[in-house]
Amino acid sequence: MRLLAEEVQMSYWYCLTHLRVEPEEGCAHAERLGPDDTREDAGDALERAHERTEAWDKQDEEYGSQGEQ
Repeated sequence: MRLLAEEVQMSYWYCLTHLRVEPEEGCAHAERLGPDDTREDAGDALERAHERTEAWDKQDEEYGSQGEQ
């Protein structure tokens, strides 16, 4: 059975070793962020991770300050 191109769902990953977007066949998953549905989304993965880390750090600070009152 042959699959049509639109039936095949590709996954893209951002490689932290090579600092580039890779398809499923690439470096080990431990070295990558993803998966994402598009190359563009995968290219933004590092920025999204940074934004999430900043948000979590802010939550940690707010939580810590509540315990000091």
